[in-house]
Amino acid sequence: MQYWVPKALTLGVVLGLSGCSVFTNDAHHKKNYRVHEAVQVPADLEQPYQDQEFKMSVATYANDSEAKGYRPPQQVLTLAKGSWAEDKEDVARIYFDKNDGIETLDDFIWRAVENVVSSHETSIGEDNRNQGSVTTGWYSLIKAEEGWFWETEKEVSRQRFEFVLSQKEHQRTASLEAKLVDYQSDDVPLNELLQQQLEVRAINEVVAEFDYQYRLLVVEMRKQQGVLSLDLGFDKEGNAALITLADRSTVMERLSNFLERVNFTVIRIDDDINEVLVRYEAPENSVWDSIWGEEVAALAIPDGDYTIKIGTTDDEQTSLTWFDAESNILDAATMSSLQQGLVEALRNRGLSI
Repeated sequence: MQYWVPKALTLGVVLGLSGCSVFTNDAHHKKNYRVHEAVQVPADLEQPYQDQEFKMSVATYANDSEAKGYRPPQQVLTLAKGSWAEDKEDVARIYFDKNDGIETLDDFIWRAVENVVSSHETSIGEDNRNQGSVTTGWYSLIKAEEGWFWETEKEVSRQRFEFVLSQKEHQRTASLEAKLVDYQSDDVPLNELLQQQLEVRAINEVVAEFDYQYRLLVVEMRKQQGVLSLDLGFDKEGNAALITLADRSTVMERLSNFLERVNFTVIRIDDDINEVLVRYEAPENSVWDSIWGEEVAALAIPDGDYTIKIGTTDDEQTSLTWFDAESNILDAATMSSLQQGLVEALRNRGLSI
């Protein structure tokens, strides 16, 4: 028994030194690959019948090693109010309906074309608008990529376009089409896809300009009509406020009349400091109000007194900042709910301010 420990130690050292020969690595043993053996087809197995009429040949493809970039066709953007495009039309054409405030539709469209051409620092080459077309001078729709400050910006290509305007007899609908009439480039050859992209891009610039000019027209119309468009925004101090296009005098004159229709009581109007003190009490609607259509929705503000401070924003719009009875400015979330409630009241009751 006393010789057992030395013999055990000796055996452990021997096994440690000869570990590779004792513990063999059988990871690649044949038994581990039995699942991957080939399927053995029985010798007496018959192939199923296959009708040659429906037999399909195996397709083969010739791979092109040259990389090619394909871009989808450009789409005409109908972002302007009253604009629309025909589906599956293969020309760059946009249709315009005569919106409210536009006196002459064709003149309004030609003005948009002129502004686009002027923005590219060129001019009208051939002016035949009496016959329904104008041809532009040279300008570039494809801009060169910006490089280092010492590099000279190189023009990719130049184009000339013809804009063709067609108008219905009733003169309330017109279409404008852009045609590429000339193209110059040292590096980029012209193909059908590129021509389509350039023509659609040219027409989209006119659509964007038409939309911009009509938005300006709507602003002027609202100012002349004295309509308060209660949008959500911020005053000069960055506080959440109602924003309107009307001037302060118009707001002071018409605001109190509108608020009284939606359950406010005007307590005081101070023209010297441009403030209006009002008191709000949520309406108690009854069943008879809903039957006769006189139900007034409650606004998302507590009952109580409020002070409305009327100011001017940096872009010359009018701001209405609201304070509660403790002179705390109403936060953005409350102002958003208030604005939605006031606009909803206008819509439901057919009111105007």
